[in-house]
Amino acid sequence: MESVRFLDLAATSAAVAAVSSRRAKVELLADALRRLHPDEVAAGAGYLAGELRQRQTGVGWASLRDLPPPAATPTLTVAAVDAAVDGISSVRGVGAQARRRALLHTLYGSATTEEQRLLTALFGGELRQGAQAGLLADAVARAAEVPGPTVRRALLLAGDLRVVAVAALDGGATALAAFGLRVGRPLAPMLAQSASSVDEALTATGVPAVVDVKLDGIRVQVHRSGQDIAVFTRSLDDITARVPEVVAAVRALPARELVLDGEAIGLDATGRPLPFQQTSSRAARRTTPSTTGGAPVAPAVRAAAETTGEAVLTPYFFDLLHLDGADLIDRPGRERWSALAAAVDQQLLVGRLEVDGPEQAGAAFAAALDAGQEGVVVKDPDAPYDAGRRGAAWVKVKPRHTLDLVVLAVEWGSGRRQGWLSNLHLGARDPRTEEFVMLGKTFKGLTDELLRWQTERFLGLAVEKGDWVVRVRPEQVVEVAFDGVQASSRYPGGMALRFARVLRYRDDKTAADADTIDAVRAIHAGHVAG
Repeated sequence: MESVRFLDLAATSAAVAAVSSRRAKVELLADALRRLHPDEVAAGAGYLAGELRQRQTGVGWASLRDLPPPAATPTLTVAAVDAAVDGISSVRGVGAQARRRALLHTLYGSATTEEQRLLTALFGGELRQGAQAGLLADAVARAAEVPGPTVRRALLLAGDLRVVAVAALDGGATALAAFGLRVGRPLAPMLAQSASSVDEALTATGVPAVVDVKLDGIRVQVHRSGQDIAVFTRSLDDITARVPEVVAAVRALPARELVLDGEAIGLDATGRPLPFQQTSSRAARRTTPSTTGGAPVAPAVRAAAETTGEAVLTPYFFDLLHLDGADLIDRPGRERWSALAAAVDQQLLVGRLEVDGPEQAGAAFAAALDAGQEGVVVKDPDAPYDAGRRGAAWVKVKPRHTLDLVVLAVEWGSGRRQGWLSNLHLGARDPRTEEFVMLGKTFKGLTDELLRWQTERFLGLAVEKGDWVVRVRPEQVVEVAFDGVQASSRYPGGMALRFARVLRYRDDKTAADADTIDAVRAIHAGHVAG
């Protein structure tokens, strides 16, 4: 099998962007995957998904200006581009910038117009052709002739589409079945749907159900193997070095091998949660707060904070995925939670109550709000841990409409906001096209600190800087609260948010995690948002 031309992948990428049918996209991608040489599958699958195999290249937007003219004849192969990017990403030391720029110019000078366009999208992280991980997983399944659920499960456990593509195309279902939960390698967390009331949540989960307090903290997945401990965020970033309290708390547990799911949160001296911005910036005061149940913070957490001088972030866990050599993700919730209660100090457990109807669930919801928490998550105790999925087994209830939306553009402010990027253009994700549908604008809820932060952030994401509007790459997720959704002819989706207000920026989420236009339509129609 010969090496595939990079031009062919560029053509596939353009074709995928040009069609709206999910089936057509999958067929185009599957055909491209089949034609890749085995040694090119990892890089090629990444290119089709809009990702470079090399995580850090040192190439920013400034490096992509003043590039050489395109080549007239295509000569690049997928393998050659991968090798060239390897060379660029490995440049270090004195004079690195100049050497990296020379290598980048050599690569671009060998690329045709279509190839240059794809390279720029890959280096810039803005390939928007509708071929994200979900579509690529389906395309891998089609190309390898294996069931889609088999590929998706392997992807959740492996956490790397390229690795899964190589396994599927080389070894089929047998190779994919070999993927399991590996301590130290994070997996996508189970997610919750939304409901406007505990009654609606119970309709989805059934009864009896379990009601967990919903903490407004940082989602953490903690892996322990002996004395080695790693802490990952919702987006699977490694933050171990930044959360010594979490590490200390888990190291104090008796188990040798653990994979825990939970939240890390800052609390004030009375045990009430601090605002999310303070938790996320580790601005919580050093103290010895109580949990929502009144128990003192775990000694290991306090000791770690006092030793390091860091602010207290206390972990609270609500699920256990692995314990001393045994994977638990396929076990019913009640079995996982029983094992969790036996393995973890009660001071480190999220508040939980089993209920048999709306009255008990409503009381638990009211108690959580009274304690200053964000709401509750109603859970089906018979459901397995459905990693990476947002099903009906977990349903979150909060006391207001909120959505996680993507910033599409920002307007320069006036008056007190003169000189700062202020008014946000908000978009919801369309899962059929992977584009974003604008729903309105807001500058409400923005403090001076946030205005300063977002001005720097969005100038860094800018793709078009106008005198009034700065258009940005659709990457930054922001959580907004609003009173409702109304019909509107001003926006392409035919809807607009009423009285939208910024609650917080969600750096723990990517644009692919943003709420969908379907969720907005559900709110507009008066149904549960998923």
